[in-house]
Amino acid sequence: MEATTPGPLAPDILDRDDVRRALAEHDFASVFALIKKWGGLSQNRIGAACQLTPGKVSTIISGSQRVTSFDVMCRIADGLRIPGRLLGLAPRPWEHQQHAEQQLPLTLPRARPAADDIPWRSDVTVDLAADLTRSDLVMDRRAVTRALAGAAVTGAALLDPLEGWLQPAAALPAPARRGRLGMREIDELEITARAFRQWDHQYGGGLRRKAVLGQLSEIASALDDHQAPAVETRLYRIMAQLAGTAATMAWDSGLHRRAQEYYRLALRSAHAGDDPVFGANVLAGMARQMLYRDRPDDALQLIHLAQEGARDVIGHRVRAMLHTREAWAYAAQGRTAGFQRATARAAEALATAGPGEEEPYWIAYFDDAELAGVTGGRLLDLARQNPKQHADRAAAEIRAALSSRGSEAGRSHALDRIGLAECHYLVGDIEGGAEETHRAVAAARLTRSGRVRGQLGQLYPYTVGHSASRTVRDARDSVRDLLSS
Repeated sequence: MEATTPGPLAPDILDRDDVRRALAEHDFASVFALIKKWGGLSQNRIGAACQLTPGKVSTIISGSQRVTSFDVMCRIADGLRIPGRLLGLAPRPWEHQQHAEQQLPLTLPRARPAADDIPWRSDVTVDLAADLTRSDLVMDRRAVTRALAGAAVTGAALLDPLEGWLQPAAALPAPARRGRLGMREIDELEITARAFRQWDHQYGGGLRRKAVLGQLSEIASALDDHQAPAVETRLYRIMAQLAGTAATMAWDSGLHRRAQEYYRLALRSAHAGDDPVFGANVLAGMARQMLYRDRPDDALQLIHLAQEGARDVIGHRVRAMLHTREAWAYAAQGRTAGFQRATARAAEALATAGPGEEEPYWIAYFDDAELAGVTGGRLLDLARQNPKQHADRAAAEIRAALSSRGSEAGRSHALDRIGLAECHYLVGDIEGGAEETHRAVAAARLTRSGRVRGQLGQLYPYTVGHSASRTVRDARDSVRDLLSS
């Protein structure tokens, strides 16, 4: 195949993290396997594109033969239209031709800085919001399927671009004209943002996700009109809150990569709106996502970034919340002493938060019940490794949370019920665990949260092998029925 012949690989395949990692490492066994899986190409088509025999492709996929020839590597890049930079090569000849064909006319709007430029710029944030919401609002079923398959970004690729949060916002020239939004409209937008956040906190699952995206798109348009400075500041703060809600809704719907994109938008918006306290909250949300993805090291880095950037402005309640996320990361690392130290700091900070202290509305949920629930959940993490030492205390903390917040807590209440059921199973109380499982299923039915269903699925293995007990059998059936609905 000549370098100018169009290759068969769809462009979105090359945007996948797993494909890019395999290309960077010249792991062509994984590259070909992933192309077969996500691109739908047979070994014959891969071989024909890359001037390789099907047998050669098979031996590469099986790992019995590695690609070490520079010539073969270039044939793979040219045949599948893989840009040279993804393989550490110079741009391929067909890339120059493709670039020439795609040159934009000079009459189009000016090019914007890349989204990860430092220092961060508010105009980039507006463009990012417009692009994200536009693509999401027209997302069809096939695009949703691709988004569900997208892996979350981790490590340096996640952390390095966030360093811009610690830098001052870049100054931009004053616009020639400004929009006409007033404070009354801003007040109404803030009320809407609060309502969406409360809905997500209670029910989860992204039921109103497109409504949030529509509101986010409107705010991006208003910011593109360059409002008065005081109005713009509040608009950026509202955009940060809506983007944070969109992130948790996307995550609850299983769209982990898209959730990260909205978290980054929320962080940039908080930065543009001079709201480091909410920025710290966004980083805490990103850390929680990493903890659910079994990346405690990344989570700890995110929390330390939040603490560093907002150290001088956060109140006691936000400080306590950050310490609980820190404790969570330590528990996931198996660092019991670090977990206990961070948990004690969280309790101390929360005890210091007086009723008259002014703090943002979005942290009001973090009270003694939340601290007990979070602490119980982290003790449960430790109890999975050492039930005898931690399970009873985990159960006690979760019961304290349940006694203070009922089913109106929605997602949190369901997660508490699931955690308490697992505590019973860990200490060998199978019947008690089954009874709590029934309660957990009833609570889970009241929320559409994917996280709740994921946690509920962890109870199922505990019920296997105990079919003699009707209570356990019924509990297992109830879990299976809910998860299959």
